[in-house]
Amino acid sequence: MPGRNAAELMIDSTHCRAICDEIGDRLRDVLKREASEVPAGLLRLIDQLAELERAPSIVPSIEDMSFPGPTIRVKRSADPVLPATNRLSASVGF
Repeated sequence: MPGRNAAELMIDSTHCRAICDEIGDRLRDVLKREASEVPAGLLRLIDQLAELERAPSIVPSIEDMSFPGPTIRVKRSADPVLPATNRLSASVGF
């Protein structure tokens, strides 16, 4: 449609909704005709997923992850030019 501006091509929300509904209805009709049984492989995967959801979690609890240990202290460089990630190596002398 050469020569038309965008204002001429705009439609209101009522017509837009009607067009979307019609497209949806036609897609549903086409997909119903093409739809068949769910493939056995997909059903097997869905069953496996359901089994995994019932399985116990492998993620450790916060109590399992926290344990008493030595506290590591980092000597900070007084040099403000050094980035925070390099202050340890600069203070140790690497």
